[in-house]
Amino acid sequence: MRVLVGGGTGFIGTALTQLLKARGHEVTLVSRQPGPGCFTWDELARSGLPSCDAAVNLAGENILNPLRRWNEAFQKDVLSSRLETTQMLANAIIKAPQPPKAWILVTGVAYYRPSLTAEYDEDSPGGDFDFFSNLVTKWEAAARLPGDSTRQVVVRSGVVLGRGGGAIGHMLLPFRLGLGGPIGSGHQFFPWIHIRDLAGILTHALEANHVQGVLNGVAPASTTTNAEFAQALGTALGRPAFIPLPRTVVRAVFGQERAVMLLEGQKVVPRRTLATGYQYSFPELGAALKEIVA
Repeated sequence: MRVLVGGGTGFIGTALTQLLKARGHEVTLVSRQPGPGCFTWDELARSGLPSCDAAVNLAGENILNPLRRWNEAFQKDVLSSRLETTQMLANAIIKAPQPPKAWILVTGVAYYRPSLTAEYDEDSPGGDFDFFSNLVTKWEAAARLPGDSTRQVVVRSGVVLGRGGGAIGHMLLPFRLGLGGPIGSGHQFFPWIHIRDLAGILTHALEANHVQGVLNGVAPASTTTNAEFAQALGTALGRPAFIPLPRTVVRAVFGQERAVMLLEGQKVVPRRTLATGYQYSFPELGAALKEIVA
């Protein structure tokens, strides 16, 4: 297939591109900068969708960038980097003389309300209680296409774990120094997924014609808490991991609203993802972390 990937130069996009090419697909990236095998967002707006069999959007400003203050300007960037690119691709698909067969958007499990007791699958309610859940609702709405000539899939991703980027990138140094530990109470659920499985779910959704609707992009080991994650990362590195990162520090660095993403969590299960026949490479946390820090 010829696959168009919006925001394909990032951490997830790089892994997805490698997997698609390894499986014999052709990949064109949509990015801000022109380059070989790249199409810019400006070109997309000007000349419409290039010929493709499927489109994926991964574009979006990193919400948990600790170097950006959580203010109105950054919130605007977070919103527009997701909504505008998604809207642009959706409009281009609608106008295309030969629309692609599949259209996939990656959003997040922030759609589901944080809870220490509730369990969420793809049919659970959410999307209406804070900045991030509302963002996911607007984001998924921006992707919706009329009619059914293009198969539509939304993957709500958990925390993506992988070598050389994502959440682990910021954690490795303190953990290697023996200064790692749980965030806040550590009781909050930690919905995670190995980068290879997120790329795998996206590829499965592109290749399997029966896949449509919402899939949870999380590992089946959904009962992992933040404290258990810290313990497992410490074990994988052969280091102690019991120094908690206090709530006050998290709130000071990230701001009250954004700190919720780290201090609270959701128990999310990939019921529909498993039902589509996807087989995980890393269903268990220990093996996933071992592969990443090896």
